[in-house]
Amino acid sequence: MKIGAPRETHKGESRVAMTPKSAQELRKLGHECLIETGAGTKAGFTDEAYREAGVTIVEDAAKLYETADIVVKVREPKDEEIERLSKGKTLISFFYPGQNEALLEAAKTSGATVIAMDMVPRISRAQKMDALSSMANIAGYRAVIEAGSNFGRFFTGQVTAAGKVPPAKVLVVGAGVAGLAAIGTSTSLGAITYAFDVRPEVAEQVESMGAEFVYLDFAEETKDGAESGGYASVSSPEFREAQLAKFRELAPDMDIVITTALIPGREAPELWTRDMVESMKPGSVIVDLAAEKGGNCKLTVMDEKIVTDNGVTIVGYTDFPSRMATQSSTLYATNIRHMMADLTPGKDGTVVHDMEDDVIRGATVTHDGEITYPPPKPKVKAIAAQKPKEKVKEKTPEEKRAEEKAAFAAQTKSQVTLLAVGGGLVLFAGLFAPASFMQHLIVFVLSVFVGFQVIWGVAHSLHTPLMAVTNAISSIIILGALMQIGSGSAFVIILAALAVFLAAINIFGGFLVTRRMLAMFQKS
Repeated sequence: MKIGAPRETHKGESRVAMTPKSAQELRKLGHECLIETGAGTKAGFTDEAYREAGVTIVEDAAKLYETADIVVKVREPKDEEIERLSKGKTLISFFYPGQNEALLEAAKTSGATVIAMDMVPRISRAQKMDALSSMANIAGYRAVIEAGSNFGRFFTGQVTAAGKVPPAKVLVVGAGVAGLAAIGTSTSLGAITYAFDVRPEVAEQVESMGAEFVYLDFAEETKDGAESGGYASVSSPEFREAQLAKFRELAPDMDIVITTALIPGREAPELWTRDMVESMKPGSVIVDLAAEKGGNCKLTVMDEKIVTDNGVTIVGYTDFPSRMATQSSTLYATNIRHMMADLTPGKDGTVVHDMEDDVIRGATVTHDGEITYPPPKPKVKAIAAQKPKEKVKEKTPEEKRAEEKAAFAAQTKSQVTLLAVGGGLVLFAGLFAPASFMQHLIVFVLSVFVGFQVIWGVAHSLHTPLMAVTNAISSIIILGALMQIGSGSAFVIILAALAVFLAAINIFGGFLVTRRMLAMFQKS
């Protein structure tokens, strides 16, 4: 099959659906690759680079559509691009069939097969083709960078000779792919990061990235991640009111707010209202990643950056992935290549459009002159999120003191028992053993007791670093054992030799471990 990538015609779009590297992989599947001249220039891929990868350069889009069997794009096609399709051809691109009914009808009329990359089901096997996640990951990262460029202070706190600089406080609303990317970027820059999501099961993910999850004092049954396809679902009016009340409480303290909340097939929910914006400090920044679907912030203007009367900057750009065109194109082209690998099971260039396959069927919106959207539920469940762990209730000072007293009493009891047993053994030995043996036994018992108490109080993470000190103690043991080897008692000589042997292992093993630890901190 001939796979062609035209130049994107959407205003401001810099991405391309095929890179030189992805073209090489597509050729290994048995396909021939075409690209419109200059299609990859804005993403940093020259025509010469494509030629070196074995790609044929086509003069214009009309000729490419005529020649190619499969057309790969980034943005949803325009009317004139749909008209260039015909029966037997396949289009692979973002399509958003739920919001583009007229476009869907036009694709049906053309007789072409359309695979929408935004409809790839979120099942484990399809993660490599999940273009929405690829682009959302970049958008989340870029949102923090964009916020930083409009924020007049450091993200991280600093203590300098000129004074103390407090860290920025960042709130990320929505902990999907974009939200988690924003959280990771924000925490890595040193900001105090908070995150909220209507799905409480993501709290563990948020906290593992160094952010604080914002909980609501509101109990509501939410759909399992497997049932909702990994996306947030619509909340009840009561939950929404509790959510807005929490945001109003947080708004005056936040320096940067990044909103990412979207519900598939719906307008973006309004989560950051006018009064919240008015309560924020001058110089604060809001980055609305849902601007293309109406925005999570009431005042967001799509594709524009505005400054409110109280000095809050609101960024409503919709082209964050395109602002990192090279990286975005590389990831998206890889998603396309994986889709083509599933469509080419024989690796011989023959496309098999298997409508029984969960991934292919889920992403196909028109086929054989019929609209196949919406798809049936996949036979394999969507990636299910883990159920949230119950939030541990903070103990009161009285409860903590009671626990400490109980632990101290238990420890004292065990120590008294140990001393009683040891005293009984010493008394028994004193009746039958010689005086010299008793002296050594007393020293031995005291050494064991003191050593146990000392080592037991050391944190486990410090055991290995203390190996060098243990080596020194072991050397003292060897000296004592060597002195006892000259004793006339065969039993004492055997014990002394055994002590020398075991202590020697401890010394040499300890030095070996210590040496390896030091090597970890040496620059290569």
